Amino acid sequence: MTELRDVEADLSRFRARVLVVALVILLAFGLVAARLVYLQVVRYDDLNAQAESNRTAVVPIVPNRGLILDRNGVVLATNYSAYTLEITPSKVSDLDGTIEALGHLVEISARDKRRFKKLRDESKNFESLPIRTRLSDEEVARFAAQRFRFPGVDIKARLFRNYPYGELASHVVGYIGRINQAEKERIEENDEEGNYRGTDYIGKLGVEQSFEQQLHGNTGVEQVETSAGGRAVRKLASNPATPGHTVTLSIDIRLQKLVEDMFGDRRGALVALDPKTGEVLAFVSKPTFDPNLFVDGIDSESWQALNESIDKPMLNRALRGTYPPGSTYKPFMAMAALESGKRQPGSITNDTGSWMFGGHQFRSHGAGLGPVDMHQSIVKSSNVYYYALANDLGVDAMHDFMKPLSFGQITGIDIHGEVRGVLPSQAWKRDYYKKPEQKKWYAGETISLGIGQGYNSFTMLQLAQATAILANNGVKHKPRLVIATQDPVTRVSEPVALGAGEDLGYKPGHIAVVRKALVSVTQEGTSARVFAGAAYLSGGKTGTAQASTVGQKERYDARKLEEHQRDHALYMAFAPADNPRIALAVVVENAGFGAAHAAPIARRVFDYVLLGHYPNEVDLAAVQKGLAGAPVGKPRLAADVADLLTPSGAGAARGGASTTASAARAAAIAEAVSKLAPAVPALDVYPD
Repeated sequence: MTELRDVEADLSRFRARVLVVALVILLAFGLVAARLVYLQVVRYDDLNAQAESNRTAVVPIVPNRGLILDRNGVVLATNYSAYTLEITPSKVSDLDGTIEALGHLVEISARDKRRFKKLRDESKNFESLPIRTRLSDEEVARFAAQRFRFPGVDIKARLFRNYPYGELASHVVGYIGRINQAEKERIEENDEEGNYRGTDYIGKLGVEQSFEQQLHGNTGVEQVETSAGGRAVRKLASNPATPGHTVTLSIDIRLQKLVEDMFGDRRGALVALDPKTGEVLAFVSKPTFDPNLFVDGIDSESWQALNESIDKPMLNRALRGTYPPGSTYKPFMAMAALESGKRQPGSITNDTGSWMFGGHQFRSHGAGLGPVDMHQSIVKSSNVYYYALANDLGVDAMHDFMKPLSFGQITGIDIHGEVRGVLPSQAWKRDYYKKPEQKKWYAGETISLGIGQGYNSFTMLQLAQATAILANNGVKHKPRLVIATQDPVTRVSEPVALGAGEDLGYKPGHIAVVRKALVSVTQEGTSARVFAGAAYLSGGKTGTAQASTVGQKERYDARKLEEHQRDHALYMAFAPADNPRIALAVVVENAGFGAAHAAPIARRVFDYVLLGHYPNEVDLAAVQKGLAGAPVGKPRLAADVADLLTPSGAGAARGGASTTASAARAAAIAEAVSKLAPAVPALDVYPD
């Protein structure tokens, strides 16, 4: 019995164990089944998408950047495709060794390495960075055959920006460069990350920056099937990119080149406007720079050369350079006098050569000009007349009149970076200075403002805008560089709407008085010699502005000053006199008298716009050296100057005979110009 009970107990225990095991197995299978239900039913969509993503990849299609054209359809910025050798640093264990090995397959210069290092410092480690751009077909083939040796290195076909005319109009067109961290954050803030996927470059300056949204286009996407190694096998779906809009500028690039050529090696700026529309016909800042340097990422040596140059080639002098206007301010002072009733056209001021105020002598013209009315004060450029006028008006009245003319104001031109300059007032001085004793406005500070000196500091854009308002009978238009955009799909060109002009309400009779005097400046005044024989009438005013202070008891002598301390030469003008089509302002830094250096540039701009004339080589060289008055010799027809525009890199080195002929021609031109020097007297009939 005992044995039977033991057997039954063992069986009972066995059955219990079997039951427990069965329950465990059932539970395990239940869990597996539940998991399968969860994965295959609940998370089906999510896991299916993940599986699909392992098999497929969504690749951004970067759009072609829009073109930039001048008003006549000349291409100023375009694109080309080329192969780029790129490294993803996070996928390379020995970066230096890899670069060294790559150098045996393709040429990698020291500049390429410096640029790569700079890009790596600025970028995230997982980004693909170019070590060499613009590979030849042979170099592509050599690398492709050895690709297995270089994990993390690949060849990509990319679009590159190209500026065919190099330095020409570089401050207007601007340039593109790699997107930096601040720009990435701004793109994210504006919810534009999707449109910039795959895009490494963005507009940095000029029209490239200001019209980035129109030029960039819309990024497309391409869905491709990938292999286990991550390489594309076949295309599954595609949504093409939309190219950027074509942007048409108002500038005439041939006129722009003429002006830049006339400056030569000198520094300065010129802005020419259509007074009836505000369109910018020329927007020159010298010296310039080559925007192509920035396309691949500028190397540190080139950037240092540009950034540390005493001539500041990166400074857009037309937009950001500020200068005292000198005597070019006098016509606007005359308008302020007439509109305020402080002077009548026939009111006489006796110019004795100096003016005393508070025991301080303000100098003028030697022995003086004698009695002068408003007309003569402009034609003969009387300082005494405007010293007295400034004292009668007061600083705040001058400020209030000059402000609507755009002096010391943001004009609203359609590129970024414009500076305000300084149009002084008592309130400005209180805000500008920190110490209490510096905040007070002294009556003596008002006097020099009347002749465009003192605190006055304006851009050539502002002076050109004010001149255009005067030429357009007091009607003000906002200056603009872009006149149209073209849709890349429909090919329809959409003009940029011309805003309504603002009438400043000047009395026509007052404008007529000042404009008549400005015409007389070109006939009998300080620029008469420059405009001798012109086939049209123009109005203008020369100016010479101090770049450094000269004591009242000292005499200005340019030979005793450093070049950067010498006076600036200025000129403001419009033409033709009866129905102006162009108004301009020009400054040549540290050059001296406005009539000798600035007015000759304006004369040839007018000859180009109104007559289609282009200076001959001798005349052009004379203008560059400040040795020109009226045009020398017979001008060329602009339409006949075949080589006026030559894309950068085109027509490179020629043969020895051609080089010899070119050198001989240059020598002949230099000799002809040297003979002009003794024949050119002081061009200012009266100092300005």
